Amino acid sequence: MEYKITDDIIIRKEYNELILPYINKQIIKVITGQRRVGKSYILKQIKVEIQSLNPDSNIIYINKEDLAFDSIKNYEDLNNYALSKKVENGMNYLIVDEVQEIEGFEKALRSLLLDSQFDLYITGSNATILSGELSTLLSGRFIEIEIHSLSYTEFLQFHRLDNNNYSLMMYIKYGGLPYLKHLEMKDEIVFGYLKGVYSTIIYRDIIMRHEIRNAPFLENLVIFLADNIGQLFSASKISNYLKSQNIKMATSQIITYLNHLANAYIIKRTDRYDIVGKKIFEVGEKYYFEDIGLRNAIYNFKISDLSKIIENLIYKHLLFCNYRVKVGYVGQYEIDFVATKAGEVIYVQACYLLESQKTIDREFGNLERIKDNYRKMVVSMDEFKGNTINGIIHMNLREFLHTKL
Repeated sequence: MEYKITDDIIIRKEYNELILPYINKQIIKVITGQRRVGKSYILKQIKVEIQSLNPDSNIIYINKEDLAFDSIKNYEDLNNYALSKKVENGMNYLIVDEVQEIEGFEKALRSLLLDSQFDLYITGSNATILSGELSTLLSGRFIEIEIHSLSYTEFLQFHRLDNNNYSLMMYIKYGGLPYLKHLEMKDEIVFGYLKGVYSTIIYRDIIMRHEIRNAPFLENLVIFLADNIGQLFSASKISNYLKSQNIKMATSQIITYLNHLANAYIIKRTDRYDIVGKKIFEVGEKYYFEDIGLRNAIYNFKISDLSKIIENLIYKHLLFCNYRVKVGYVGQYEIDFVATKAGEVIYVQACYLLESQKTIDREFGNLERIKDNYRKMVVSMDEFKGNTINGIIHMNLREFLHTKL
């Protein structure tokens, strides 16, 4: 079967660039990410790329959300199906979408990887697929590529919008799940869809998979996180808050639930980092949402939350640009983000508006305490740009989100 890029598929070039170097290499390509961020469409891009490189390629595609593949339940079924579709006189490309639905899939991949005629690609909506045999027995023989919801630039492309403040507010409010391009951008329509996506993730990827008994607490925990984006806290702090609300939950159980949410890619945990001592703090972290639209759908979007939302968007953009991100500290002074990539570092302060000298002194002053020559910037929604203070750059949020750092 020949695969073509149709009008409803928009190429996400950044991911193509990450995947292309590994095509035809004896290494498993593991494509991860939250449900509905576009992993299946990335697979379609891969199919087209494969066929452009090798027109005679034999693509074996399995989509575990399609009932046509319901008979593939375990690693033996997967292995037998792949071998039954294999051709002997060419290269075989096995692509499995939502592989976590196949019990013991790692065993089949380990066996198929030994066959030089197979090139393997899998996707998963739960980070636990990277544990078990995939990480122990196949260590060094797989590469993870995480797919994120649309960046602001991609959002403009998908929705055919100009880069202006109206478009930015649409992105701030509705987030970047790709399917939104098929919907009328109205609150009741968009948030209705997003609530459905959220429910699917919560019930299918967490409650059912982990046999969660206290589902109401799990959902209350998500709401707590939505209200506390960018706030420094620990499981014990959450436990103490819950006690004040007459809800009793052991700290260990809270940690378990947080891990489930992170493994389903709904939230991202960000560690605290001592910039001077160059070490990770053992206690205290921050949490951000993979898609700000989901957060707004379950917690209700309010203008008063813009400061939190802006911080979340800056964090997500740094991830999209392939930075590893931590929360930084210089003594008692916090740096919102310390982002590292290929030996380079960017320090970023997030702010809604630089509306007073006190705010300016705080945001720029904290960065001035860092005694190195890496890039430092303050990002806010202020329209003016091009200004610097002692070499520290100010960037407008829209400009920042539209820049490949």
